[in-house]
Amino acid sequence: MTNLKIGGVPEHFNYPWYITLKNKAYTPFDINIRWTDFPGGTGDMCKALRSGDVDIAIILTEGIIKDISEGNPSKIVQTYVKSPLIWGVHVAGDSPYTSIDDLKDKVVAISRYGSGSHLMAIVNAYNQGWDLSTLHFKVVGTLEGGIEALKNGEADYFMWEHFTTKPWVDNSTFKRVGDCPTPWPCFVIAVRDEVLRDHPKAIEQVLEIINSTTDGFKETLGIDLLLSKRYEQQLVDVKEWLSLTEWESSKPISKSDINQIQEKLVHYKVLEHTMPSEEIISDVHAL
Repeated sequence: MTNLKIGGVPEHFNYPWYITLKNKAYTPFDINIRWTDFPGGTGDMCKALRSGDVDIAIILTEGIIKDISEGNPSKIVQTYVKSPLIWGVHVAGDSPYTSIDDLKDKVVAISRYGSGSHLMAIVNAYNQGWDLSTLHFKVVGTLEGGIEALKNGEADYFMWEHFTTKPWVDNSTFKRVGDCPTPWPCFVIAVRDEVLRDHPKAIEQVLEIINSTTDGFKETLGIDLLLSKRYEQQLVDVKEWLSLTEWESSKPISKSDINQIQEKLVHYKVLEHTMPSEEIISDVHAL
């Protein structure tokens, strides 16, 4: 029996993993999967990969590339969601700010350094033409921490996935003043180097199972109603999210793709420099 620890955010993007676990899809291949939710997001998962608390992470592209460049002993084995992630830019419901322009030099709440909320705050600032050296960060840990930080005035704005935060926009806890989509595929699957070395066939099998599940996932009968109930989202929002989201279900990420993403990250000053693609990605089918 091969035991594998997998982690991801507790959001609708990862419902296909829940399906595979519920259906015991890995058991016939002598693979035991233990899933862990990471409400703290990408920064938390990078830390868990480094410590060995997880073997596989469903993680934001920009965050894991940056962390691998800083010594995380892991590789990206595949794109998971190939469409962009839409980051909502939120202020408190009673905030006087009404646009992204109003947020220049204001304090941004982030889950942790190296997280998507941190890195995309940098991308957003770059897009606005702001001086990146004037960005001020407040570490809040989770979405709930972001809500509290805006509520008590410790931070002025907070960036988190558009649809996940929609219920808090609807009830006026948040006011969304804009969106900032990622200019790259948003989620990838990363695996610790040690696990890739010791269990390549098990990893290949896990990928085949999750890919077969995401292929056609959006056409599953009643999936919009199910997701609406499970994640407490309005049906109209789930339908819109499904229309915008595309999973990758066939091929490993290419060297050219990873090089293009790195160049964009350098352009946005998230990375200082690019590195050879083979130090970032691994094709398990070739192992």
